[in-house]
Amino acid sequence: MYESEFEKNLYQQRRDKLQQIAALGQLDGLTYAEATYPNSYSATHTIPELRAAYDCLTAEQLEAAPTPINVSIAGRIMAIRVQGKAGFAQLQQGGQRFQIYVRKDDVGENAFALYKLLDLGDHIGVRGHLFRTRTGELTVHVEKVGDHPAITFLAKAMLALPDKYHGLEDTELRYRQRYVDLFMNTGATAKSSAPSATATLAPEQPPAIVDGATAPCPPVEPSQVPPEPADSETPNVREVFVKRAAVLRAIRSFFDRRGYLEVETPMMHQVAGGAAAQPFTTHHNALDLDLFLRIAPELYLKRLVVGGLDRVYEINRNFRNEGISTRHNPEFTMLEFYQAYANYHDLMKLSEELIIFIAKQVNGTTITHFNGNEIDLGKWTKLSMREAIIKWWPKGVPRTPKLEDFAQGTNLIELLSANETLTQLEETPDNYELRHIGGTCYFALTHLKNGDPVGKVIAEIFEDVAEEHLIQPTIIYDFPLAVSPLSKKKPDEPDWVERFEFYIGGFEVGNAFSELNDPVDQLARFEQQMTEKERGDSEAHQMDEDYVRALGYGLPPTAGEGIGIDRLTMLLTNSKSIRDVILFPLLRPQAKQAATAEAVHGESAE
Repeated sequence: MYESEFEKNLYQQRRDKLQQIAALGQLDGLTYAEATYPNSYSATHTIPELRAAYDCLTAEQLEAAPTPINVSIAGRIMAIRVQGKAGFAQLQQGGQRFQIYVRKDDVGENAFALYKLLDLGDHIGVRGHLFRTRTGELTVHVEKVGDHPAITFLAKAMLALPDKYHGLEDTELRYRQRYVDLFMNTGATAKSSAPSATATLAPEQPPAIVDGATAPCPPVEPSQVPPEPADSETPNVREVFVKRAAVLRAIRSFFDRRGYLEVETPMMHQVAGGAAAQPFTTHHNALDLDLFLRIAPELYLKRLVVGGLDRVYEINRNFRNEGISTRHNPEFTMLEFYQAYANYHDLMKLSEELIIFIAKQVNGTTITHFNGNEIDLGKWTKLSMREAIIKWWPKGVPRTPKLEDFAQGTNLIELLSANETLTQLEETPDNYELRHIGGTCYFALTHLKNGDPVGKVIAEIFEDVAEEHLIQPTIIYDFPLAVSPLSKKKPDEPDWVERFEFYIGGFEVGNAFSELNDPVDQLARFEQQMTEKERGDSEAHQMDEDYVRALGYGLPPTAGEGIGIDRLTMLLTNSKSIRDVILFPLLRPQAKQAATAEAVHGESAE
């Protein structure tokens, strides 16, 4: 349990303090449990509510009030100091801080003795009246109000907080100890008094009532909250997850208004299908049945459309037994939705509307910042996959691609053969792009010679040549049939399908297509996928005979789409890694160290 000798000794010291706190509580008639870990505290406001209600009042207005404005708040101590018979502390709750002033003459001897036993990280509740200090900080002057104690001890932090001047900076430790990361890295400081942008995300609250009077401050409008800087030095981890929750609320609002039905489909499948991915496996003991964790809900959702649920959506957890990167976590969240009597063109328009709506709901604007780029989510570009390859193929090469080069394998081989020699150029910064396209052509030729379908090779070329350039919102449409086993063919081009993906920030965020609803064609494609699987493609779709049977009952013309919630949240919060937007990302087991270096802790008074 203890990571160092320091931590072990500190834990014991705080246990001793807890016993002293219990003894003080017994003097006031409390039991041991009531004095050390009471089960509730009645406050008049949360700290964010108190700031929203009274931050606008000046010192003169507070002093001129006919009666003191009495309040009660609770929170975690993030700063504390004692000077003789008085002291100041900062309580934190809901990502914001509020200063309290404690004076022995106002709280009594026992309560001040309790105050001196408090540590950073402890939870307390206080009562008193509002005033402003000489520095202008809105503060609770702690004192007894009626029969209520001035200070109520609520919980002891038995472990030391990280150094308060640096927060929790170690990235992996932040992910492992998200519970510390959330309260240490809130963007708050000891003098934090301005309302957080999170205030604009909460539902409207009625005016606060204190001593029979309505709180005087008008509600803060989203336009009045200053935008956060694109690359803030102080991380606000809490804000990221508040915004993630707002993304989910916005999604539900968007689809509910359009007559979609939210549904839930199984997370354990007998056949892993709906996406090209490797599954996790598990076993059900009672049925003696091997199962796969869901890689996508697609095939179940389309079964529901067969059943007459014309518009359905699911916010779902998916599991893929693949690598981990800044954009991939084995467990992730997707939005999938399906609309009967629609095609992929309908969903292109809907996708733009959805992303714009979410951005405005979460950030109040379509402008977002990601990875050093300013992105306007209100301005979209459309390109076919072939057009995107041509657009971002580097200049100054032996041969540039034309649309007819993607029509058949011989043309593509000629294009690739003409450019693979670029790998022989001298390795200099000026030649990097040319050498890179030469390498792309070399590996594409190798895959073709190994028997890979032409369409699959074209998709790989697109990823290598164009994807990194798709920073602004871009819809890439018309995909090869070889990489789209569930998509409907284009009527005039049978080797291509009605599918699009949209990219923002240099990576894919959403994938959609006109659904294949011909059961005979679907069966043939599943059989082709089984052939690919036998050739060693571990991500090829398995045969789902029941899904083919469902299509036999008639799937109307339908379009469906999947959008990555984690990646979308990254874009809206300027988070560079998917781990930054997942509360508890998967990590390697932490190796136990024989001797742990003493950590820097924030135990000094502020």
